[in-house]
Amino acid sequence: PPPPSSGVSLLQMLAILEHTDIAKRGPNDPQAWFLFAEASRLMYADRDRYVADPAFVAVPVNGLLDPAYVASRAKLIGERAGNPPAAGEPPQLAAGARFGEDATQEVAGTSHFVVVDGEGDVVSVTTSVESLFGSGRAVGGFFLNNQLTDFSFVAVENGRPVANAVAPGKRPRSSMSPVVVLDRDGRLIAALGSPGGSAILGYNAKTLVGLLAWKLPLQEAVELPNLIARGKDFFGEAAKFPPDVLEGLKARGVEVKPGRGEESGLHGVVLHADGRLEGAADLRREGVWRQP
Repeated sequence: PPPPSSGVSLLQMLAILEHTDIAKRGPNDPQAWFLFAEASRLMYADRDRYVADPAFVAVPVNGLLDPAYVASRAKLIGERAGNPPAAGEPPQLAAGARFGEDATQEVAGTSHFVVVDGEGDVVSVTTSVESLFGSGRAVGGFFLNNQLTDFSFVAVENGRPVANAVAPGKRPRSSMSPVVVLDRDGRLIAALGSPGGSAILGYNAKTLVGLLAWKLPLQEAVELPNLIARGKDFFGEAAKFPPDVLEGLKARGVEVKPGRGEESGLHGVVLHADGRLEGAADLRREGVWRQP
């Protein structure tokens, strides 16, 4: 999905990872998770700076996905995790698009589902009223959202306007990035997504790496440990990583801390060449896979 959702950011992170050897590694290799973490931090730095409502700001979608720019971002991945990476300057930035640093504190919430019908049509839907029960108020049987929390409450930083600052009639930036994977002939391969606030991007990226790069069954890809690397923080399911992976990450400057990034609700489907549907639902929540 285009801005103000974050589909461009998920694509950018996958494109950055294509410049690494993560696909030749696996889920028990600390270097694989280090590459994942560093690509994630680069993605969030750009996303937090540039993604907002395109009706109000010029979001450099093509620039963020420009192959030369993506390659330049990937080259910033070193041997150890250093200070939080700064946002880059993608090509095709419009005049006046030098935005200030974002200050959005996105609330975790949201729901996701995938449906494939008997005709082969597929829908991947992420929907949200923001936090639990949204604003906590219902009108006509519907809960009102509190989506205003997805805006940056700082409008100007160092003299530069913040792209995702609140404004009348403006849509807030969203991390929602439901995925439909097609082959080169446009045929369905998979569909997936997750709730989880700003961690959605990490959840979806992790699952796609497991499914497409490491060739895991979808349920195994969903159950991979979550690692949400953004800015100076590395949060996730520390208890689910093998001890040697955690030690390898720590030696590379990444110390995974529990407390956030642990509440994915991934849900997805893979369509095999023989027509068989393989589904998966995240055991971290109450999701379920139902075979038709």
